[in-house]
Amino acid sequence: MATNFVQEGHSLTWTNGTGSAVSAGDVVVVGAQIGIAAVDIADSAAGTVYMSGVYTVPKVSGAVIAQGEMVAWDASASAFDDSAMTPATGDITGACTAWEGAGDGVTSIAVKLNTGVGTVN
Repeated sequence: MATNFVQEGHSLTWTNGTGSAVSAGDVVVVGAQIGIAAVDIADSAAGTVYMSGVYTVPKVSGAVIAQGEMVAWDASASAFDDSAMTPATGDITGACTAWEGAGDGVTSIAVKLNTGVGTVN
């Protein structure tokens, strides 16, 4: 094994600086990437965040998303939106992919984390 190996890269330790607690399963923004809290993480505390895999996450109800479509994290809605959305401050585009399709009125979707390099708007 290479002597400079650190880890597989599926998770990282993240320090919560959001001003409020994060619950296990919540979406967490780490730079220009999206993670899922593995555990409850109090404000100013550190905890594990998953950075790869497929997770069921909140979806903007009116969005129509095709399987395989690049999805965007809508920070103001705290949910994923389709690729046609107009990004606003804090939104992250280009990081995650829809693992399944989901139509209008559906409020959750399976998303594969960090299939691309995200852009923070």
